[in-house]
Amino acid sequence: MERFQRSGYFELVGTEETASALNVDGWLIEGRAQIALVIGAGFGAETLAGRRPQVQLVADGTDANSAVVGLGYATRLLSRLGVERPAPVELRPRVLYNPDLKSRWFYVPAVLAMVLMLVTMMLPSMAVVREKEIGTLEQIIVTPLRPWQLLVGKLLPFVVIGILDMLLVTLVARTVFGVPLRGSLLLLTGLTLRYLLSTLGLGLLVSTLVSTQQQAMMFSAFVLMVPMIYLSGLIFPIKNMPGGFQLFSYIIPVRYYANILRGVFLRGSGLDVLWPDALALLVIGTVVLGLAVSRFRKSLD
Repeated sequence: MERFQRSGYFELVGTEETASALNVDGWLIEGRAQIALVIGAGFGAETLAGRRPQVQLVADGTDANSAVVGLGYATRLLSRLGVERPAPVELRPRVLYNPDLKSRWFYVPAVLAMVLMLVTMMLPSMAVVREKEIGTLEQIIVTPLRPWQLLVGKLLPFVVIGILDMLLVTLVARTVFGVPLRGSLLLLTGLTLRYLLSTLGLGLLVSTLVSTQQQAMMFSAFVLMVPMIYLSGLIFPIKNMPGGFQLFSYIIPVRYYANILRGVFLRGSGLDVLWPDALALLVIGTVVLGLAVSRFRKSLD
């Protein structure tokens, strides 16, 4: 174990003393660990007797690239250990949730997050700004319509479209790309609604900051979408980023939705595991949407 820690490739996040207490699935499903090293009873005795002791490596295959790299480093360390022992170590690797290490299982669910960002953040901002450009927003203001009614009328269609897009992308992921859906579709729908709080809030907030559809599109795409995609863990692991970017990622809603997507699709995680991400989405969405509604009401006044 010390050899793994000194290598600089691994960080020890916890141990279990006995095989009966070892719950590898729990550690991996909850995302507390990516690789588990299982050393069976009698390891020392087997080595001294000249027999090949068995060691099992259990990896989380949700992120196929990280799993391959982690298994590669672990295999190299164990092979060096085998040279120093009277008998070589017999390594038995095992990959959970994505045993064939298919990279598309990692990337396809990310498409859902990006599609929802496009539909429920960029398009609402352009739709509201379009009312300013053609002058119909002023006409709406003089009607008895209340601000909250106007907001509901503007945002509710995009909520419906977002849920339909989620179902469509899920269907394509299952039937075309073969990505499993091991968790609850109902849970995924409920947590997607929390994600939409943030994207709709950002879209509405952008509409209060710009005056043309072109500005809304450029602001949404380059100021919000691109950083959110690259810093959320959708493409690159967050742990490989500089410390400042890692801290910044905590305010990015896509980070938490990406964890939810891979947890529901690949690990079959439930709300008992995903509640921290669900809570983070609720808090971020409430703050962003509240700020956007406040600015929108002032612009109407």
